[in-house]
Amino acid sequence: MTVLIIGLVLFLCTHSARIVAEDNRAQYIAHYGAAKWKLAYSIVSVIGLVLIVWGYAQARYDPVYLWFPPVWTRHLAALLLLPAFILLVATYLPGTRMKSALGHPMSAGVKLWALAHLISNGTLADVLLFGSFLVWSIAAFASARKRDRAHGVVRADGALGRDALAVLIGAGVWFVFARYLHAWLFGVAPFG
Repeated sequence: MTVLIIGLVLFLCTHSARIVAEDNRAQYIAHYGAAKWKLAYSIVSVIGLVLIVWGYAQARYDPVYLWFPPVWTRHLAALLLLPAFILLVATYLPGTRMKSALGHPMSAGVKLWALAHLISNGTLADVLLFGSFLVWSIAAFASARKRDRAHGVVRADGALGRDALAVLIGAGVWFVFARYLHAWLFGVAPFG
């Protein structure tokens, strides 16, 4: 559990620089340059992610159950992940209305991903992992939207065809991941 917590602290603190320390981040970039910031950010993020994966995997060997979710929550989680995958695709697909409306669809997708997993899992490690990401994604989304308003960011309206493409790609990736990859990677079959 300690490894999981250290990983979460490293990963989420790094990803929270714009939420809680925007001025410090800007000073670091001004002093050392954007390339060094990105390198340091990436190294700490990767270390944090590796520790999260390792710590979560270790915690699953000796789980501390807080509650036992009903089986139907797995199906609800799988359903909630469909829009999460679509939002993830909309993050990287230019010209979607989703990105225009939300501004930061990845944060919204992470919220759905974390909520879905909190609903369907009841161990302490799950609450730490998915609860931390849920709180972080709410804060990140609110902070990014506030920054956009402060800087007067206006996004192009986007095209309905691009949204349709995001839905098709997102739904396809969701299906492959839920049907095949999730069980292979994590040992849990969402539709099993």
